[in-house]
Amino acid sequence: MDALSTESQRSSLSATDISRAKDLTASLRQRFSAEVVGQKMLRESLITTLIAGGHVLIESVPGLAKTTAAQTLAQSVSGTFKRVQCTPDLMPSDLVGTQVFDFATQKLVTQIGPIHANFVLLDEINRSSAKTQSAMLEAMAEGATTIGGERIPLPKPFMVIATQNPIEEEGTYNLPEAQMDRFFMKTVMSYPSEEEEQDILRLIAQRGTDTPNPTPPSEKLDINDIDFLRTAARRVHVSEQIVKYAVDLVSTTRGLGPHPIKGLAQLVRLGASPRASIALVRIGQAFALMNGRDYVIPEDLKMFAHEILRHRILLTFEALADNVTSDEIVDNVLEVVPAP
Repeated sequence: MDALSTESQRSSLSATDISRAKDLTASLRQRFSAEVVGQKMLRESLITTLIAGGHVLIESVPGLAKTTAAQTLAQSVSGTFKRVQCTPDLMPSDLVGTQVFDFATQKLVTQIGPIHANFVLLDEINRSSAKTQSAMLEAMAEGATTIGGERIPLPKPFMVIATQNPIEEEGTYNLPEAQMDRFFMKTVMSYPSEEEEQDILRLIAQRGTDTPNPTPPSEKLDINDIDFLRTAARRVHVSEQIVKYAVDLVSTTRGLGPHPIKGLAQLVRLGASPRASIALVRIGQAFALMNGRDYVIPEDLKMFAHEILRHRILLTFEALADNVTSDEIVDNVLEVVPAP
């Protein structure tokens, strides 16, 4: 965490930078709200993670606009978008690409796969086999893929938006802890309210199509705008108190820290890793920038604490039998750890 704190102090943001970042964020929010009704937390999670430079795992039942949300985000920033429907027979080469023999040149030619895009939607990621999930892990962790021994960098920005269905069905493979940890956030979508569902029908009737409208070129952000937002977010000030608060939150999930939760060992088998601390600070920097601040406050971390921690807390069998959820653990952590 020392490196994070030091890096955040390298240079301060000017008023012009903060104003520009706020305007760009407002444009993204407006575009998203125009195509996806409700789902405010999903919108904030996607945009914040994009600026922080991470990946998102979305859990929801089918039909809640996961694909529309990913497409809208990609179209809003002039990024390339690919959707991969994960199945048990999906091979790593179907995802990252392969080499084929060109009879005209008598040479092997590399054909890149759909993961080589700015935004990749991995639909029902838990349906892919462990072998394919390992290829995804390399791309998410290294920002590159290996095809025939050749390392090919992925385009920047690169963001994986993965989805999984919470309903247990045959043909699913649980994501390993190592891959779950690579996602900055796990956001859970719920059904829209009655009013929101009516708004969805009105939007579709008015638009005349079930697919989202392309963003007009004049309203699009370009890749340089995203680079600016990411660079600016890394320069948002993180005080020592915020650093300690992030570490205390994560340590408490492990049964450590200055404010341990009594009986936590009977509920939590494995707490959050240091990647959770990094994600808390990075997300806090991004969200502060989105709201026109050049410094992080405790509320920035609290806002996304559930999204950042819920998939990094492994519950014991006793907790699962008693229907205890990781969100309840996070609630207890936020309650016992005092904010600075």
